[in-house]
Amino acid sequence: MLKKNILISAPYFQPVVGKYMHVFEQYNLKPIVPKVTERLEEHELLEVIHDIQGTICGDDRFTPKVLDAAKQLSVISKWGTGIDSIDKAYANQKHIQVFNTPNAFTNPVSDTVLGYILTFARQLHAMDTDVKKHIWEKRNLVSLYECTLGIIGLGNIGQAIARKASSFGIRILGHDPCKPPKEFLDSVSIELVSKDFLLSKSDFITLNCDLNDSSLHILSTIEFTNMAKKPYIINAARGPLIDEIALVKALKDGKIKGAALDVFEDEPLPPTSELRSLENVLLAPHNSNSSPDAWEKVHEQTLNNLLVGLGIWSK
Repeated sequence: MLKKNILISAPYFQPVVGKYMHVFEQYNLKPIVPKVTERLEEHELLEVIHDIQGTICGDDRFTPKVLDAAKQLSVISKWGTGIDSIDKAYANQKHIQVFNTPNAFTNPVSDTVLGYILTFARQLHAMDTDVKKHIWEKRNLVSLYECTLGIIGLGNIGQAIARKASSFGIRILGHDPCKPPKEFLDSVSIELVSKDFLLSKSDFITLNCDLNDSSLHILSTIEFTNMAKKPYIINAARGPLIDEIALVKALKDGKIKGAALDVFEDEPLPPTSELRSLENVLLAPHNSNSSPDAWEKVHEQTLNNLLVGLGIWSK
């Protein structure tokens, strides 16, 4: 019986292939592990996809061209939640199953967002820099109960941020085209408002929505202009939610006080990006999902999804 070729391109899963080799061997699967920095682009997938039956992928570009070339592919098992890099509608037309791991990183990502909010409110980063430069300056700080937090996107992560932030007494505004469940609304003091109202009233704005046609550049020039309180922007969701050119201008013009970015329009962040030179910006390498426990659960769920898609296991 011929082995089925399984493309392992998820950067987080590649280091643990050996740990799960007994599973691959048990079901006659051959892992194919290419070199990946962040993701496989379309042209890179086209080089390897022709004889692949299944894949455990990260944010690889599964475009219609790639899916057309994937003559033997029956399942795409995404390591993680977001599937915006996969043309799922076209995959369905090609009878290629697409799986992901929803609610995978709710705790680590929401922790990260709260960390950024506290850092900005208490200016921890700035005071550390001051003292190391021999500047003994007592900055004007704020307590969270004096502030308003705006959450755009009230899925699992957005809800977790609201729950955690509410313990600080901060006013919470939320915006989502889909109304959150009653259980959540009953448990947290949150005001559901329009996006424009949220932008005009918030001291901190966190993006926690999916990337799709309606959310692409959800924050751009017009939105930054309408931010009356010059808030801090936090994005630990998807880079293209923010128009980075407009963001840089807003930061330079003082229309917003600062930004914390774990994700970017181009990843890794290009060396020439102006974001690297701005002191009121905190940058991270798309790592807010980091958590040994969360990673372990996602490893296993992603592998399980692969086996289901291959018809080896039932749901």
